[in-house]
Amino acid sequence: MPELPEVESVRNGLQPIVGRRIIRASLFRRDMLESLSAPLNIPRAMLQGRRVERIDRVGKQLGIIADGGSVLGIHLGMTGQMIVSHPDLPRSTHDHAHWVLDDGLALTFRDPRRFGGLRAAHSASELFENLGPDALEIRAKELKLGCGNSTRSIKAALLDQRVLAGVGNIYADESLFRARIRPSKECRCMTDDQFRALAGSIRKVLSEAISYGGSTLRDYRKPDGERGEAQRLHRVYGRAGMPCINCQTTLKSDTIGQRTTVWCPRCQ
Repeated sequence: MPELPEVESVRNGLQPIVGRRIIRASLFRRDMLESLSAPLNIPRAMLQGRRVERIDRVGKQLGIIADGGSVLGIHLGMTGQMIVSHPDLPRSTHDHAHWVLDDGLALTFRDPRRFGGLRAAHSASELFENLGPDALEIRAKELKLGCGNSTRSIKAALLDQRVLAGVGNIYADESLFRARIRPSKECRCMTDDQFRALAGSIRKVLSEAISYGGSTLRDYRKPDGERGEAQRLHRVYGRAGMPCINCQTTLKSDTIGQRTTVWCPRCQ
């Protein structure tokens, strides 16, 4: 599932639609659009006739913010893509929504497995209200407060979007490795120094991944169709049984927080 670097790369790729007016919006699958509060009016929810003011992101969630305060949230799920193209691009059976802009560009939401979707909201605060602090800006004090004096593992806490918005399995493993913290360590046993190291490593790992356009392991693509290259930076994720790049110790793997987790028993 796309994590913060992939979603931020999508946000960056959607900048050409900022300032443009949506002259036609089409929804091909009704179940891909929901309203968070008011009764659903599809053309209004899809921002037809509105001018795009900006694209916001908190964690893994995107929001198209239009004039008049209208907001359309985008959740990519596992295979969702936002594609900026020309209106005459042939339609795929997996295209669920389509927008035509006043400058001739088009925007398409494509999701083969349909775990993503669109959400109409009254405001950005309503769209993002259930999310914790954005991981790209996380500080040690916020991270410690979110984790609390819990017996759950630090890896499981990082995956909780109410604690930290934007980190998933890939970047949790990478950040914990960078901070030299074992994923199974209980939150209540974390020291202040470890929280500082982890918050810093999260910001650094995510920033580096964004600079490489996110990680393409299977389906993820940027809005121009290009693959991300951040998978070249992975030090532990997907490398169980291989030697640690720091100490050559064989990397271990286990299930933590219901996710496959890889770490170095010596470095961490």
